[in-house]
Amino acid sequence: MKEPFILGIAGGTGSGKTTLARNILAALPVNSAEIISHDFYYRDIRTLPDPDPAHVNFDHPDALETSLFIRHLDQLKSGRAVDVPQYDFATHTRKAETWRVEPRPVIIVEGILIFADDELCRKFDARVFVQADPDVRLLRRIARDVEKRGRSITSVREQYLSTVLPMHRKYVEPSEAKADVVIPQGGHNKVAVDMLVSYLCLVAGLDT
Repeated sequence: MKEPFILGIAGGTGSGKTTLARNILAALPVNSAEIISHDFYYRDIRTLPDPDPAHVNFDHPDALETSLFIRHLDQLKSGRAVDVPQYDFATHTRKAETWRVEPRPVIIVEGILIFADDELCRKFDARVFVQADPDVRLLRRIARDVEKRGRSITSVREQYLSTVLPMHRKYVEPSEAKADVVIPQGGHNKVAVDMLVSYLCLVAGLDT
């Protein structure tokens, strides 16, 4: 197998990165691609000096074990499988089980901060930044955290104002300049999805 082609998809919280990644995956030939989220590599809160979730800035690059993430991408590039950690967002801890990922022709990586780290950013063969209206992103964030992660609207609002928004302005927005392509509407932009799928099939040598 050729060396995997790694596509990076970045953007703010709720911008549609995951939807875009999943729509691309669904349109590619079966077993030709995998999605890995940078979110899987959040540090287990029990390993931090202060394990109180209220005191942790989960939107800062230091909250993620990016060094391990980079090692795993290097392993996939060299044709070796990796055991990806699984993160429990309700408890802010890593689960005991891991997820085995085999090297595929295309590896899709998504996360809000994947372009903010220069070493990680260099691992991507192509970089896509997803744009969405800030109000839409906030509403999606609220819905996700309340419905899927068991959080209150009050806690989501406080986190958004104290860390999410400041870190977005400091790290996420500036990282857009590193993108090769900027896509509005995320995974709902069918033209962009079709173009990316065609490009990935071409560069990875996949049958269409």
